[in-house]
This record gives sequence, C-alpha cells and structure tokens, in this order.
Amino acid sequence: METQNVVPAIVDNSLTIKTYLIYLPIAITMTVLVARTLFKNSKIFMMDIFHGRAEIALATNRLFEIGFYLLNIGAALLILKSYRIESHQELIEVLSHKIGGFSIYLGVILFLNLLLFFRGKRKASQSLAQPVK
Repeated sequence: METQNVVPAIVDNSLTIKTYLIYLPIAITMTVLVARTLFKNSKIFMMDIFHGRAEIALATNRLFEIGFYLLNIGAALLILKSYRIESHQELIEVLSHKIGGFSIYLGVILFLNLLLFFRGKRKASQSLAQPVK
C-alpha cells in the first residue's frame, strides 16, 4: 500500500479576521459613548440619592461606570466568535447581526441602569419622608 502525503488546504480566514477588526472597534466605541452619556447624566441622580454628599455620590457613580464597562465589553468579547466567513455578503450579514444584537443588549442594559437610578431616587425620597424615631 502506498501512503500519500496529504497536504492540508490553506484556509483563508482573512474575511473572518476583517469581521473581528471591524466589529471590535464599533462595539467598544458604542460602549464608551453610551457609558459617557449615561454616567455624565447620572451624577444628578446620585447627588439626589445621596442627599448632596458629593464624595460618596461621585464615587458610587464611578463604580457603576466601571461595572458598566466591564459588563458590556465582556459581553462584546463573548459574542465575538464567528464561523468562517467566505464572502463579503456574509461579512456584512454577520456584522449587522452582531452589531444589531449588541445595540439591543446595550439598550437593555442602559434601561436597567436607569431603573436602578430611579429606584434609588425613590428610596431616597421615601427615607426623607419618614419621621426619625
């Protein structure tokens, strides 16, 4: 029996790599823009929740911001993996699916953060309304 040397075909992953190189900067930019907008405007809520105590309000706001970055950049990286992309049409379809899905995810996380801020504001208002015993 003859043994044949089988040379593996060279796999061209260039479109898959291009997809990653396009997706990552977009996802990270979207995360940064949403975070900056949310946490710049949330300082007012934090000041109200913490009854004007700026030091604790700003520190808490900053911690929320760091958590927001970690959560969202982590999610963006988790959905990065893609199958082998063989055409420019597939590249566009995969990018639109990933970026669209990540946009929806960011929107949901944004509204959850707003819910937390409003809940904190309501709790702070209730604690002010209750008489001290």
